[in-house]
Amino acid sequence: MPHIHILTVSDRAHAGQAADTAGPRALELAAQYLSEWTADGAVVADGVESVRSGVRTARSNGADVVITLGGTGVSPRDLTPEAMDGLIGTELPGIAEMLRREGASQTPTAALGRGRAGIIGRSAGANPTAATAATSTTAGGQGSKPTVVVNLPGSLRATDQSIPLLAPLLAHLVEQLGGGGDHARH
Repeated sequence: MPHIHILTVSDRAHAGQAADTAGPRALELAAQYLSEWTADGAVVADGVESVRSGVRTARSNGADVVITLGGTGVSPRDLTPEAMDGLIGTELPGIAEMLRREGASQTPTAALGRGRAGIIGRSAGANPTAATAATSTTAGGQGSKPTVVVNLPGSLRATDQSIPLLAPLLAHLVEQLGGGGDHARH
């Protein structure tokens, strides 16, 4: 059964100065749109190392997908995209582009988002046995299987809009990364 981890990135929520509203909402939406999956979440402070650590922990705990919420803007503490350097081995730019495009259709400032999407621990080799062995030493450095990571803004609006868009893509991605599924027919 696939597992999704929701990682809220917020100095204030981490310090207990504000409630994390987007994380619980993302978990509700995951239960609705990915009902066959298990889900959990955590809150970390803004910053490169805290986000990297949160993603690595989720990965080592078996997450197939990690959704980060927050830290994708342009303020000095918005460093979630930078935290992906050294983790993401295969970029999925179409996902980030779709999320920005759809977000900007409702909120023009969504175009300022710097969120990224990609795969951690995906081997470039075609041999599934070699790929499994290589995942522990490729980008991300942990885990025995590839993990999809997607950075979202930390707002409720972005969460409400993005999770339903992502759900079918995530299900397909996880199936493909596990060696199953079928390529889309044209």
